[in-house]
Amino acid sequence: MTTAQPQELDVQPTPLALLLLGREADPRSERGVECPGDLPSPSDPDLVARARAAKEKLGDKVFVLGHHYQRDEVIQFADVTGDSFKLARDAAARPEAEYIVFCGVHFMAESADILTSDDQKVVLPDLAAGCSMADMATAEQVAECWDVLTEAGIAEQVVPVSYMNSSADIKAFTGRHGGTICTSSNAERALNWAFEQGEKVLFLPDQHLGRNTAVRDLGMSPADCVVYNPHRPNGGLTTEELRAAKMILWRGHCSVHGRFSLDSVEDVRERIPGVNVLVHPECRHEVVAAADYVGSTEYIIKALEAAPAGSKWAIGTELNLVRRLANRFASEGKEIVFLDKTVCFCSTMNRIDLPHLVWALESLAEGTLVNRIEVDKETEAFAKLALERMLALP
Repeated sequence: MTTAQPQELDVQPTPLALLLLGREADPRSERGVECPGDLPSPSDPDLVARARAAKEKLGDKVFVLGHHYQRDEVIQFADVTGDSFKLARDAAARPEAEYIVFCGVHFMAESADILTSDDQKVVLPDLAAGCSMADMATAEQVAECWDVLTEAGIAEQVVPVSYMNSSADIKAFTGRHGGTICTSSNAERALNWAFEQGEKVLFLPDQHLGRNTAVRDLGMSPADCVVYNPHRPNGGLTTEELRAAKMILWRGHCSVHGRFSLDSVEDVRERIPGVNVLVHPECRHEVVAAADYVGSTEYIIKALEAAPAGSKWAIGTELNLVRRLANRFASEGKEIVFLDKTVCFCSTMNRIDLPHLVWALESLAEGTLVNRIEVDKETEAFAKLALERMLALP
């Protein structure tokens, strides 16, 4: 990892501090670097027209992907919207598009690069758009965890299952060790497959999705799950605890979905009689247990599409999407509110704003490739192997 050279001070800024400030780069993740040149001013009244003009100039050479959690000012320029894996597959289905502009976060752009052809170039408008959950599991930490499992004599019994919200390095680790990737929609199928291959699962990096799927869908006991903390020796677990566990959950979580609490559910039921509580499985187990419905982002959208007019819904997922759905279905008399009283956007997803999108599109239109996300061939091969196992799930 590179760091800035100290000038007048003797104190060297920490790499983490530099990344948080949006300065300097981690060569393995490419996050945290500033855009070369100046971004358009966010107050520029011509931003929409500039984005439209650049996109029209590029024509079929560009394909813009917009994740559901993106802000509306960006979503309006997306050729398709969806969750991370759907968008990556949509990009692969457009081989004529030379540039894939991914309005999402870093791991999503990596997945798009893995699935698209060598001739296609994936662009992330702001390289600082990361994912706190994905960053909670580094390749070095996971390798150390595997050493701990090996020393405990159980590595041969363990099948890794990694959530799509993980880095290319973690996906590659999963592929190398006979595991598969999962989404929030197919996590149950992925775990069933994994337990046919081995006796235990190492679930990365979201402990809540892993626990909710194991307990809620597979009928396990919470006692069957242990949490591996990469910041503690041996993950904070004894050899006996590791040997007894069926699910070894990585200590990671979504900073947005992790904010919802049981109090949030109880409060909204008191404020809105008859409300349906619908949450994402990245929420804490007690929130999922108290909800009426649980499902992926696509599930949430379809549930609201099918909901009767006049029904009331409290949604536990990212606020940009909740607001968009509330506006979309208001004319049908559906009352849709955010589960928590506290406003909570995905801060890293929101780094992709209109100035960054305009800068990226205008640069491409002028023939300058910027902010390319490119996964090395070895990592790509093993990550693709893990993804192919997911696609082959029964």
